[in-house]
Parts: sequence; C-alpha cells; structure tokens
Amino acid sequence: MHGIHTIDTGFGRPAFDAAYLVVEHGRGAIIDSGTTHSVPRFLDAIQAADLKPADIDWVILTHVHLDHAGGAGELMRHLPNAMLAVHPRGARHMIDPSVLIAGAAGVYGEEAVRRDYGTIVPVPGDRVIEATDGFVVDLAGRALLCLDTPGHAKHHIAIHDDRASAFFTGDIFGLSYREFDTANGPFIIPTTSPVQFDPDEAHASIERLMRYEPQAMYLTHYDRVEDVKRLARDLHEQIDAMVAIAKRHAADPDREARIATEFADLYVGRAKKHGVDMSPDDITRLLKIDIKLNAQGMIVWLDRIAKR
Repeated sequence: MHGIHTIDTGFGRPAFDAAYLVVEHGRGAIIDSGTTHSVPRFLDAIQAADLKPADIDWVILTHVHLDHAGGAGELMRHLPNAMLAVHPRGARHMIDPSVLIAGAAGVYGEEAVRRDYGTIVPVPGDRVIEATDGFVVDLAGRALLCLDTPGHAKHHIAIHDDRASAFFTGDIFGLSYREFDTANGPFIIPTTSPVQFDPDEAHASIERLMRYEPQAMYLTHYDRVEDVKRLARDLHEQIDAMVAIAKRHAADPDREARIATEFADLYVGRAKKHGVDMSPDDITRLLKIDIKLNAQGMIVWLDRIAKR
C-alpha cells in the first residue's frame, strides 16, 4: 500500500519488530534498521521490491535503541548511495556506538548483546544527517517529514508520509501485536524505556501526531494499524493509569515487582474487554518483556521526578 513494504527484522520473534521500505519512482527509503542480524532481510526486501541496494537513498531512524538502529552501520555498508537521517541527540551514537554498546552490555551482558544484536559498527560521519524538527527527507519528490516526538526517548522522531496519510511511529505510539487483534480492531499499550520515558512528553507527542489526522500508523511493534483516534485515546488512558500505579508504589521496597504485577493486571483487563480470546496467562506471556521494561521505565521516571 502506497509503496510501503513491511520488513520483519527477525528480532525477538516473528511479527515482533518491523522496519519499512518506502518506494517512490524507483528510489527507496528504509525506516529503522533492526539489528545487524537483520541485514540479509533488508537486502531480500530490496530485491523483492525490484530495487537494487544502490537505489536506496535514505535510512531514517526513529531513535537509536538497538532493536531500531543496531543494524544501521552494517546496513549502510551495503547501500552505497544512502544517507542516514537521525535525531540530533542520536547522531553521535551512530557515528560512535560505543556508549550504546556499553549501555546494552551493562543491562544484558556482552554475550547477550552479541547474540541478540550482532556486531554493531559505526556509520561514517559524512553519511549522517541530523533530522531536526521539521526536517524533510526528499524521496524522489515524496516528502517524509521528521517530527521531534519525545516521551519514549529524548532522541525520538516520527516520520509523516503525506502520500499515505500515515506516520512511522517508532515507539511513541505504543505497541500492538497482531495476536491481540479482534473484531474490535487492534489492541495497543504504551511502551516506556528504562532511561528517558516521560508521561507528559508522551501525551504531548501523541497529540502532536493526531493533529495531522493520520489514517494509519506504522508501528515498529508491529506493522500498520488504523482506527487511530481510538488507539490514541487508549494510549492516553493507559499512560495515566500507569503513572497512578507507579506513584502508588513509589516507596515500596519491591516496587518493580508490584508495579509490574499491576501493569499486567491493567493490560490483561483491557485486553479481555477488547475481546482478546486468550487466557490471562497467555496474554501476560506475550507481554512479559514489555511489562518488565514498562515497570523499569516508570521507576526511572519516579526517581527522576523525586530529584526535582
């Protein structure tokens, strides 16, 4: 649809982590790069779209978390004419990814980083462009507008495609796994990050996207969703509910476990109300990683506001 091809990057599990190839007049732009292990999938997708690697003009990163950007350096090696566009706060981490690697290794361990993300290589500085707020990527005359959208991360952009009346949202418009689709449409939950989540900024960024009246959102986790007005309301409601839960347990010694448990209850309750025909255990199992990360993200936010 509209020359937009979904690429399953293979990270995590099938239909978990998406990137996109946008094709216009025989030229291509890739949005998000998956991991280094994903590169063969991108090359296959380029070929399936009747393009060559030299036909790709842009790689655009929504942000530099490794499931979105870890493969950018290796992918750029295969795309001789491509430039990489990234938020100004993320540009230096693409040119020198050592901080990203060290941060991930500190959380997951060096072996796990190599296993899950592969060898992360730098992007030459002369191929990196800082996508400031309002920066327009020109893809063979097709405008892809980059908007600064903090909330999930300070270095996050969303990309508006007027041709498709849609946004490529990275993580700012939450996650929606296709296993949870029902006759009522897609089910969605917010996704925080363990370092930079901010609920006020997330609310504002979602509202900013909605002012463009998009017909669809292309999520990293996972793929195209419509009914965006209802999904935006769902995200706002859940962000507020998550903040209330986090504040209620701010002083608990085992606050991460308590917050995670209540987040699981929140998501399961909403999923069942949405018509998801799974047991609570199965819903929780599919959201296990996200529940943990969301709890960690809220704790970092609690600690940050406590210092103000």
